[in-house]
Amino acid sequence: QVQLVESGGGMVQPGGSLRLSCAASGTIFSIYRVGWFRQAPGKQRELVAHITSGGITDYVDSVKGRFTISRDNAKNTVYLQMNSLKPEDTAVYYCNTYSGRWPWGQGTRVTVSS
Repeated sequence: QVQLVESGGGMVQPGGSLRLSCAASGTIFSIYRVGWFRQAPGKQRELVAHITSGGITDYVDSVKGRFTISRDNAKNTVYLQMNSLKPEDTAVYYCNTYSGRWPWGQGTRVTVSS
């Protein structure tokens, strides 16, 4: 059974940085396009960044130039480096395949506030 464990969230001031990690187990992680999603209070979950098995990345416009997704297939881990954080980035962040085929983890909460 696939298990996802997200970590690295916290509370930061606007302009700050965080690095999120997501470790996957129970799957052949390297073959999948994986992504980071977020869900803000009262809003639907949205895909903010994804990375193919070959390392090609794409981002939603609101995070382009500020967030960087990367992966380490040897560690079955995907990362999200978040810089220049804004209050509107406040959300619970999750990882999953691009299509959301794995069971969702507990997520990691990011709060951007002064």
